[in-house]
Amino acid sequence: MDKRNWLEAVAEQTQAEIFLETNQYTQRYGLTLSSEDAQIIAAERRNTLKEHKRVEFGESIMSRLIYEFCDSCYISQDNYLETMLRLQEIFFLYKNEMLDEVTDRELIHFMKEQFETICYGDLDYLEGTCLDVFSQAVRSGYRGYRRTEGKGEYSRFDEVKRWDPELYLEALKDLQ
Repeated sequence: MDKRNWLEAVAEQTQAEIFLETNQYTQRYGLTLSSEDAQIIAAERRNTLKEHKRVEFGESIMSRLIYEFCDSCYISQDNYLETMLRLQEIFFLYKNEMLDEVTDRELIHFMKEQFETICYGDLDYLEGTCLDVFSQAVRSGYRGYRRTEGKGEYSRFDEVKRWDPELYLEALKDLQ
């Protein structure tokens, strides 16, 4: 094994151990990673970083995603690994799309809020709609998210008419 592959293997093992440590917190939400899951995440982390031409220093974004999203009612043990891998991919995609204008914290807060409220756990909608619209605003110069750390921002850009209680009651009356 050459030196570079050896260093990558050691780094992946170290990351896997860090991911396993998240179990102490996430098990209260019924979520745990197996050793194999942690190895998969570490390998995918390396692949995702290469794909998006990113580097990480210090704590992995995956740990932060795990801690932020583990209490979601849309994540269960059955979809935990796949969801976290996809969130990691989406994070780095939009970190690049937003030209690194948003901090990791702002982006994670924005992602979580939309995942829970607008997207109802739909990762395709999060990626293809919510984050796309927000990234366009950020690239166009919007900086209002800085004062809120990314919270409560989507309604400023949402182009889809959401559920309106008054309209619902009016439609209900029409049905009677």
